[in-house]
Amino acid sequence: MAVPDCPICAKHRGEGPLVGPLVWQDEHLAIYHRPLGDDGTAFLGYLFVETRRHVPYLDELTDAEAEAIGRAVPRAARGLRAELGAEYVFSAIVGTGVAHFHQHVFVRHPGTPAEYGWMTADDWPKAPRGQLADIVDLCDRLRPYLEN
Repeated sequence: MAVPDCPICAKHRGEGPLVGPLVWQDEHLAIYHRPLGDDGTAFLGYLFVETRRHVPYLDELTDAEAEAIGRAVPRAARGLRAELGAEYVFSAIVGTGVAHFHQHVFVRHPGTPAEYGWMTADDWPKAPRGQLADIVDLCDRLRPYLEN
């Protein structure tokens, strides 16, 4: 069940500032690319894996949701490496901020200087960024990696 004041639940309704291009969804999960920033671009290869059901705590995932996450995250990582030539694909479940399960899955592009750590690679001024058409194209190319 959706929670009215949850920004991720709002995103799933197509509302609010977190809405980004949809990569893939099933009955348990929705995977979105990071939305465009104020400059009309986004770091290419930054995904959010989210439960469709409002799950505020990790220990409240159902077995089916946990299994779906366990399948989707490595598939998304394979797709990101193949489609973007990513040097690495990182994943993090951040325990602060929005109380709706979401897992970050994001790339480190080749050539990223060492001073940009795993959580700040998108701060690199030369990091590959895309406009909406570029991101939608990437989402289309990632979708087959996630389909059963």
